[in-house]
Amino acid sequence: MPLPGALAPLRHPVFRNLWIAGLAANTGLWVQNTGAAWLMTSLAPSPVMVSLVQASSMLPVFLLALPAGAIADILDRRRTLIAAQLWMACMGLLVALLTFSGELGAWGLLAITFGIGAGTAAIFPAMAATTPELVPREDLVQAIALNGIGFNLARATGPAVGGFTIALAGVEASFVLATIGFFVMVGALLLWRREVPARSLPPEHLWPAMRSGIFFVVASPGLRAAILRACAFFFFTAAVWGLLPLLVRVRLGLGPDAFGLMLTAMGAGAVAGGFLLPTLAGQATRGTLVFRFSLLAAASLLLLGAWPHWLPAGLGMVGFGFAWIGASSALQAAAQLASPAWVRARAIGIYQLSFFGALALGSALWGMLGEWIGIAYALVLAAILGTVTAVLVRPWRLEPPRASEAPASALPLPDAPAAELAGLLGEDSGRVLEVVHYTVAAADRVRFLAVMGEMRRMRIRSGARVWRLYEDIAHPERFAELWTVENWTEHLREAGRLDAADRATLARAAAFHNGDGAPEATRYLNLQP
Repeated sequence: MPLPGALAPLRHPVFRNLWIAGLAANTGLWVQNTGAAWLMTSLAPSPVMVSLVQASSMLPVFLLALPAGAIADILDRRRTLIAAQLWMACMGLLVALLTFSGELGAWGLLAITFGIGAGTAAIFPAMAATTPELVPREDLVQAIALNGIGFNLARATGPAVGGFTIALAGVEASFVLATIGFFVMVGALLLWRREVPARSLPPEHLWPAMRSGIFFVVASPGLRAAILRACAFFFFTAAVWGLLPLLVRVRLGLGPDAFGLMLTAMGAGAVAGGFLLPTLAGQATRGTLVFRFSLLAAASLLLLGAWPHWLPAGLGMVGFGFAWIGASSALQAAAQLASPAWVRARAIGIYQLSFFGALALGSALWGMLGEWIGIAYALVLAAILGTVTAVLVRPWRLEPPRASEAPASALPLPDAPAAELAGLLGEDSGRVLEVVHYTVAAADRVRFLAVMGEMRRMRIRSGARVWRLYEDIAHPERFAELWTVENWTEHLREAGRLDAADRATLARAAAFHNGDGAPEATRYLNLQP
């Protein structure tokens, strides 16, 4: 019997095992977050300090997402995930011991929360880049949605478990429970026998890998649009994370069990949204879905801020959870599909750096604003500004443009390196200059230049550090395309980084060449550092 919608990826055993273990680990993470937020209301009960709990858990992702993504692309992702999960378990044990002993202060709590956030910073890009390895492409979007469902199932159960655990056994017990969840994920990762892809070239070094990831994102319009719209959504919705503990305790006058139930209501809305997402995705584009979910999130913020009663607040949290899972799944799917395998963890790391940065900044700023003008006014203002911003960023498209059919053209192919220079070619070589010469009819000049704009983005995405197009002053029908890469090994990596759309762009450019055969391609080695 086929599984419905978002559950279809569970038929793949490794994905299923890691998903179940991830549910336990994420539940533990939400239990820990609930305990930390509630403990801070006793250690330092001010809106700024309480909001800094959320900010300190998200800030490491902002700081470490890019190097973590580069490491996940360079090293074995399974080992990276095991190391990060063990680190989080050690931090969980530490905060439990310090709380038991009564030695934990407000700033110590923030420091350990930051440490746990550092573990999540390493896990997020590695796990996101691993998902396409675990399911076929046709199940990828559903797998992303299912990961969101799992995360929000944890959000639905974790805060409630955390709240009741705090009420029954104290906040230190919640930290112990969270640590157990972290160790469950360690066990599942140890059981996973990942086939490490064979490498024909040596792995990249950390700094060049980070730089390649940045250049790729800069030259990828679809990924830039996903990042912009994610920042616009998460900055304003961060008001909930920064202000919810005080909203429950001060404005609603309720206790830790109610705080857990509010987060459970949000998780329930997110789970419902995750199950409905495949149906909704078939009725509208990703960009349209993100816009609609942004409006729903703004309406939920308005409910939270406008009425000081648990019922509208609970309804607002359900709507907020629905909007959160819908927008975050659509945005992450757009980022995933815009990122090829060789750079996926880095690209997702930069995407996560951006939206977690927006969350961390928004959580802190909305907390400060809540202290200045009041919790209710801050939430209402976030709703209004979030709506305006959603309208402003809507023109940035999340769907890739429809690729035009590539003509049958001979592609430029450089001559093989001379034998006497073979010893100079490798990671330690100087920069490599690559040149392609075109002869283009005057009537085709405008269209050729438009295609060369696509070529520039393609070359930068695949590793070029400098790209230029020159026109012969004496013979304006002649053009020279030049670009440089860091060394010979990076040049060899270029071919493996080109996808079908990139090769179609190469063919369209070559089709404008009026000379005999393909455009002439040459390579030059810089002999002076």
